[in-house]
Amino acid sequence: MTEKHNHDLEKDSLEPLKAEYYEGKHLAAPIREIEDKWKLLPAYLKVKGLVKQHIDSFNYFVNVDLKNIIKANEKVTSDVDPHFYLKYTGIRVGSPERTDADVANRSYTPHECRLRDLTYSANIYVDVEYTRGRQIVKRKNVMIGRLPIMLRSSHCVLAGKSEADLARMKECPLDPGGYFVVKGTEKVILVQEQLSKNRIIVDVDKKENIVANVQSSTHERKSKTAIFVKHGKIYLKHNSIAEDIPVAIFMKALGVQSDREIAQLVCGNDHELNDAFAINIEESSRLRVFTQMQALDFIGGKVKINRKLSTVKKTLAEEALEVLATVILAHVPVENLNFREKSIYAAVMIRRVLVAMTDHVQVDDRDYVGNKRLELAGQLLSLLFEDLFKKFNSDLKISADKVLKKPNRTQEFDIFNQLVLHGDHITSGFIRAISTGNWVLKRFKMDRAGITQVLSRLSYISALGMMTRISSQFEKTRKVSGPRALQPSQWGMLCPSDTPEGEACGLVKNLALMTHITTDQEEEPIRKIAFTLGVEDVNRLTGAEIYLPNTFIVLLNGNILGITRRVQHFVRSFRRLRRVGRVSEFVSVFVNIHQRTVNLSSDGGRICRPLIIVENSKPAVTQQHINDLIAGKLVFDDFLKKGVIEYVDVNEESDSNIAVYEKDIIPQTTHLEIEPFTLLGAVAGLIPYPHHNQSPRNTYQCAMGKQAIGAIGYNQLNRIETLIYLMVYPQQPMVKTKTIELIGYDKLPAGQNATVAVMSYSGYDIEDALVLNKSGLDRGFGRCQVMRKYASLVKRYPNGTHDRLADPPARNSDAWNDSYDAIEPDGIAGVGEPLEAGSIYINKQTPVSSGLDAGVPGASQSVAYKPAPQRYKSPQTGYIDKVLFTTTESDQTLIKINIRQTRRPELGDKFSSRHGQKGVCGIIVQQEDMPFSDLGVCPDIIMNPHGFPSRMTVGKMIELLAGKAGVLDGSLQYGTAFGGSKVEDMSRILISHGFNYSGKDYVTSGITGEPLSAYIFFGPIYYQKLKHMVMDKMHARARGPRATLTRQPTEGRSRDGGLRLGEMERDCLIGYGASMLLLERLMISSDAFEVHVCDACGLIGYAGWCQYCKSSKFMKTMEIPYAAKLLFQELMAMNISPRMILEDSI
Repeated sequence: MTEKHNHDLEKDSLEPLKAEYYEGKHLAAPIREIEDKWKLLPAYLKVKGLVKQHIDSFNYFVNVDLKNIIKANEKVTSDVDPHFYLKYTGIRVGSPERTDADVANRSYTPHECRLRDLTYSANIYVDVEYTRGRQIVKRKNVMIGRLPIMLRSSHCVLAGKSEADLARMKECPLDPGGYFVVKGTEKVILVQEQLSKNRIIVDVDKKENIVANVQSSTHERKSKTAIFVKHGKIYLKHNSIAEDIPVAIFMKALGVQSDREIAQLVCGNDHELNDAFAINIEESSRLRVFTQMQALDFIGGKVKINRKLSTVKKTLAEEALEVLATVILAHVPVENLNFREKSIYAAVMIRRVLVAMTDHVQVDDRDYVGNKRLELAGQLLSLLFEDLFKKFNSDLKISADKVLKKPNRTQEFDIFNQLVLHGDHITSGFIRAISTGNWVLKRFKMDRAGITQVLSRLSYISALGMMTRISSQFEKTRKVSGPRALQPSQWGMLCPSDTPEGEACGLVKNLALMTHITTDQEEEPIRKIAFTLGVEDVNRLTGAEIYLPNTFIVLLNGNILGITRRVQHFVRSFRRLRRVGRVSEFVSVFVNIHQRTVNLSSDGGRICRPLIIVENSKPAVTQQHINDLIAGKLVFDDFLKKGVIEYVDVNEESDSNIAVYEKDIIPQTTHLEIEPFTLLGAVAGLIPYPHHNQSPRNTYQCAMGKQAIGAIGYNQLNRIETLIYLMVYPQQPMVKTKTIELIGYDKLPAGQNATVAVMSYSGYDIEDALVLNKSGLDRGFGRCQVMRKYASLVKRYPNGTHDRLADPPARNSDAWNDSYDAIEPDGIAGVGEPLEAGSIYINKQTPVSSGLDAGVPGASQSVAYKPAPQRYKSPQTGYIDKVLFTTTESDQTLIKINIRQTRRPELGDKFSSRHGQKGVCGIIVQQEDMPFSDLGVCPDIIMNPHGFPSRMTVGKMIELLAGKAGVLDGSLQYGTAFGGSKVEDMSRILISHGFNYSGKDYVTSGITGEPLSAYIFFGPIYYQKLKHMVMDKMHARARGPRATLTRQPTEGRSRDGGLRLGEMERDCLIGYGASMLLLERLMISSDAFEVHVCDACGLIGYAGWCQYCKSSKFMKTMEIPYAAKLLFQELMAMNISPRMILEDSI
């Protein structure tokens, strides 16, 4: 009894103390959710994310990288004249200006470049000082080439402009920018995925041996070093060395001479490792290598060297020293041949291999996102510019040498003229790389194709999706599941749904909504802070100290800094410094328990994202912060400065404990998600309730959302593109998501809210076909416009002649026919004129002779012209929408004509909801025959219910419910991933308006007028019309053109080709024994050809004469396919004689 009494007393006395700390709440009270936490997202997207990384990267290249490249290659000297030099003292990029004759206003807009097929670029200016004779000349602002400018970057004319200014420049304010305009086409440099450089990656090779690879990458060189196991021994492999080098010899060459010291550096005091490593030390003594000199001689003998470059003869040891210092493990610095740091680095690599041989946990995962780096436009352009600039300088040197060699020069040599001459090299280098997408850099033996792609302007979302796409250099043909699999480390960094189907599946990925890609940060301040926090310098340590049980090796960007004995203290302090802003917010620190290392990373290309910091089980972001943000008192960067939000990269994320919601926070939690729906990308974010769908359905919608016809930009009617699809009445969806608002999809939507009845109605809805309401189509449902560009150049020819536009012949003359109907007196069709198939829209004439050999026409001599009209080919009537008359950069007249077709949906057109439920129109029904609800509402679309059970797209059902509730309530509902309007609430709204809680309606048949025998699921769903329309695909042919070589019908719809009866179809006909049908299809209807065959020798003759027998006695005629005759003749050309044995002669 007394014990219980004491306990009560104690409890009472503690209560007032607790109240003060816990504000009267219980210890276990759940943490209150912060309201409107998602308001951080628009604040974030203003400064980072989506397309901002492309722009940041390009700005970094222009403002930082260019200067570094110039600094690294600042001097050009000559071997001929030691007094001559040229030095670059500065570089800057101008603002975009046109190069043509209009001098009054040089600046131009991207829109003008698109229309006139120009490249949107700016001059690169350098300041130089150089010698002319004996005097030093300084020049400022010398142009050395032109750099294509990324739209919306700091040098672009659109940067920082208001919406009104953008409208004046005919630019859409929602256009993301981040692409280039080259020769009038929009090109995107896709994000490239690479394995991270300067990091040790332990892997298993094809023969199941352990390999440690390092891809060294410095400004001077890129090379790959491998340490691998062969026959139980460990070797070093590098391209510059002909053979594999035993590691003990390599360590001796690095100056670690005693065997004991090598063993200690690799194994520490671990006896098991020592035993495993002993065989390698024996290997060196077997090869009789004991000292550093012997090791250097051994390696020097194996070095591959370029004899032609080196004039000075070097000893083997000097060769080896140079290779060891600058080529092998090139990223580990060696000063004054002090190899200490490199030897420890090599020892750590060897140790990783040794440990991995016994413990397979130590093998790295190449597909882990933390081991990847993403290269952006800035890095790729930087590599390209460095290559072009080096080439530019070497060209300058060659021209300087050429002139300086001549002893009796009349005037002093001025390199300035050469600078201007070679400027074209850099300009054309950039344009060639961006327009072809091939990055060919001789210096790094880099040859990559497909780096750029044409920006897809099918819909707003397809352009935005392209900007966040990540392309991998992995071969798409290999059927490997590893790199394609969804990695757990992609959580929040890369979108799990948005990847193509087919061969690129899993290799082409997309960034999630809040991903940021880092740029390079300076290493020096980080190094100083690390040493201040108690890191012991690696150069002063022995092997025994490095591998002590409680020590961790500290690495900065893959290079060893030293060791720390208080790892938790170090990491905590470092993070605290980062949160108060002493270290850049993009530097990451994480502990690798398996490898006993602390990794500090500040290199560019790491994927990171912002998270809310949690301290003492409380999120650092409070409701007050969010209220201040909404009131406009705070911006996103303030949250970083206050240390309540931080950027976490993939490696550090795997070292953290992240709560998805506030209620999940436990004492160990370190971070809290800002919003869980941000783990999806921009394209997958359009799907309502995606967490209720089977995952492949979301992937299908990601592909189809990009093909939906809608609005492409506010300036869509000013654009003249090859092909534009525009929806006539786009609507924003009734069921939105937060992502839709964040990326502006509600302002440029691609779809319409259709009233859908889910029921089997007629037999025309089998296999996903849709029944459409004719009256809905009359009112404009699914109607779209197709704009096509037709361009023509009025060329000038070398002999002074040029094309001309002719007025049409007089209506009452013989030359007149209906095809000239649209042509106006200037020879071009007028705006608004209808065009039928065969109509002429540009009445152009070209000179009969245009070559130089034709002679320049004199005044008396008149030029003869032949007609070369451009005709409209499409079977459907088109209307001239716009005519643009302009000049190109080379001052040739360019005519662009936009031709418009308006299409209403027809049988076979493809539609899709936002859940991967695609279907084609199966029948169009009069409204009177459609069923109607008791309110008299007729559905626009009737969908077959069999589309639901196997596909499990429950999200679509909830969308219908939420949409219906929204219509009745007069509100837009949200279907955001992992959140959104709840089904119970929607059902409540339906009931309050007198509807069934499950969204079903009482429906009457339009044909019989009787009620249907079941309640019908009935309500609005957002439907997209896709670009696949029957009109563009329909094709048939009876007779038509044939290929010249084989005389068989041509291939493809555009060439009016035949329909191929292929190998498999042939097998079917053989299976049925339909031999005459086979003969008719494969020969008579294709390429029947009569040949003369000699009965005696079996070879083909000609006109009743056998050349082989020199006789016409045994000639017979027969029909064979022309392709067979061609094959026989080609075989004869290869000395194989195919003889035909005729049936009559057997």
